[in-house]
Amino acid sequence: MRNIGFHSAIPRHQSNHDGFPDLRILDLSQNNFTGQFAFEFILSGKAMRGIDLNGSEYLLQYRFFVYEPGLGDIASSRLEYSITLMNKGLERYFQKIREDFMAIDLSSNRFEGKIPEFIGNLKGLRSLNVSSNILSGRLPPSLGNLTNLEALDLSHNNFLGEIPPSLLQLSFLQQFSVSHNKLLTGRIPVGNQFSTFGITSYEGNPGLCGFPLPKKCSRSEEGPEHPPSTAEEEDGVELDWKFAAAGLVSGLVVGVVLADFVIARFSERFIEIVALLIRLMKTLKRMRRPRS
Repeated sequence: MRNIGFHSAIPRHQSNHDGFPDLRILDLSQNNFTGQFAFEFILSGKAMRGIDLNGSEYLLQYRFFVYEPGLGDIASSRLEYSITLMNKGLERYFQKIREDFMAIDLSSNRFEGKIPEFIGNLKGLRSLNVSSNILSGRLPPSLGNLTNLEALDLSHNNFLGEIPPSLLQLSFLQQFSVSHNKLLTGRIPVGNQFSTFGITSYEGNPGLCGFPLPKKCSRSEEGPEHPPSTAEEEDGVELDWKFAAAGLVSGLVVGVVLADFVIARFSERFIEIVALLIRLMKTLKRMRRPRS
């Protein structure tokens, strides 16, 4: 139902209607819908929740018709569904649709309100696009439950607050955008798929900081500091001394414990080892002297 002139609000059903249990793909993009989208009513079906799906099969449609010569004789045919969708930022034609492919595209309307925590129940989703609306509020952490998600576009809305760290769980995510929300703040999650997204995924949010943006995070936004690398320490020699000292102490302890045994059976070898330790300590002392 993309770009066919729909407008106004979608009525919220008040009966005990079960919604759309077999709905797998919903494309309402490029219309003029307003008001709040009825997420829980329209998207609560078992298909969207990833229940009882066989990913190896394709969606089929059946056609029945009457044919000659005997009137009233009925025949049928099976055809595979096909569809054109915006997928991962590109318009793509699907000649076949796998049963386990779920997609929602509500982009380019005037939907308002918040994305509910309920969205995390739709574990069959591969693509979610709600860009270019006037949605607001915080991004629900439950988005991190959509572990099959490959594309997530939240751009051009009025979302605020931090990007939930739970999104790091989306290990299949290939396309991501929260650009031009203006009110998002804090540090961009670090690691996993988020290390592959560029600046364009976050532009238009002056409150965001961290990689890949040029804006560095303040100490309060950085979180726990990681210990500095020994290669970057100015007193790297001193750090090396700690390891050398630890090794020397442990060696001496072993030497003391075995002293009686060694002296009794290998007195000459023991004397050589002691002499070697003395030379080693002199060498370490010379290394420790401050450089001129």
